[in-house]
Amino acid sequence: MIKTLNDIEIEGKRVFIRCDFNVPKDEFGNITDDRRIRAALPTIRYCMDRDCKIILASHYERPEPGKYEEKFSLKPIAKRLHQLLKLDKDILMAADVVGPDAKAKAAAMEIGDILLLENLRYEAGETKNDAALAAELASFGDIYVNDAFGACHRKHASIYAITKHFDKNHKVAGFLMKKEINFFGKVIEDPVRPFVAVVGGSKVSGKLEALTNLVSKVDKIIIGGGMAFTFLKALGYEIGNSLVEDNLVEEAKSVMAKAKELNVKFYLPVDIVVATEFSQNATVKYLPIQEIPKGWMGLDIGPATTRLFREALNDAQTIIWNGPMGVFEIDKFSKGSIKMSHYIAESHATTIVGGGDTADVVARAGDADEMTFVSTGGGASLELIEGKVLPGMEAIEN
Repeated sequence: MIKTLNDIEIEGKRVFIRCDFNVPKDEFGNITDDRRIRAALPTIRYCMDRDCKIILASHYERPEPGKYEEKFSLKPIAKRLHQLLKLDKDILMAADVVGPDAKAKAAAMEIGDILLLENLRYEAGETKNDAALAAELASFGDIYVNDAFGACHRKHASIYAITKHFDKNHKVAGFLMKKEINFFGKVIEDPVRPFVAVVGGSKVSGKLEALTNLVSKVDKIIIGGGMAFTFLKALGYEIGNSLVEDNLVEEAKSVMAKAKELNVKFYLPVDIVVATEFSQNATVKYLPIQEIPKGWMGLDIGPATTRLFREALNDAQTIIWNGPMGVFEIDKFSKGSIKMSHYIAESHATTIVGGGDTADVVARAGDADEMTFVSTGGGASLELIEGKVLPGMEAIEN
């Protein structure tokens, strides 16, 4: 069992919380979706109520290590956190990660203060799981809390190496982390049936292990997005210039064969929205999958497919969804993903949405509140579905 904040005494201590504040911003630097920040609030508030000094750390995108760029700064996060927590005093913002400013501000903290360190990835050692950086980060806190589910599948200094500096009574999971692990664990191990997996996105390679694991656990699998073309090619269809992973065609065949053997219903698109180019101004055709012309590419599922998929979802009691149905970032090719989001939200099933692009689709469709659970981690949720132990979980348990 993974320990959480409730299991240890934190009154008046310095608490180092690793969060995942990697949120989308627009071209002006405004936060466009603060779900990940909101998700961290219960853990932060719990520590505030117990008179702790709170040090928060997160990465944001992929800056060049050692080079400070304003667009990668966590300053907008500090501002939004301040608004959401409705604080009387400002959140302290460090100008560096483990440098003189962060250390001076940490040393001067009073009870109830919150200090946000600058983007962890400004330090080259973060992504290298560097022991020296981990030791410096560990020196900020008496207690280590990992609440960064979205980054838990990575062996980074603030997630993995840092835990070596805390014994098992001083390192725990935050409330978000616990919630994510519980949801995925319970659903995969003991779902209410029929259990349907909806899998999309561009690549089969990223989801193959998840599919192989899911085949033996679900009653139906629905495949959409770019990855569908590898399966359609495996069935002998002409797919034109559509995205395909030729080296995985045999694997796709074996997934379908396993589904057949286990009597798992396997759904693929029956019609496709095709275009000659990847753009908003492209000429578009709606065609059955048997008629994709050479030189054209499939960029969304067609209307007949959305109806078929809706029928397949009708009797579902548990639905897990990971990956959009098409290139949803371009309006012309977003219909399939948006409709799928509506259908899943309208169902009477327990609905679990993998993070990343799928969570973005659900937010765009306005369905986030209708889903049972929207994960904050794309890659991490996928690895849980694959049955892997996440490095961040393992580090806390050890």
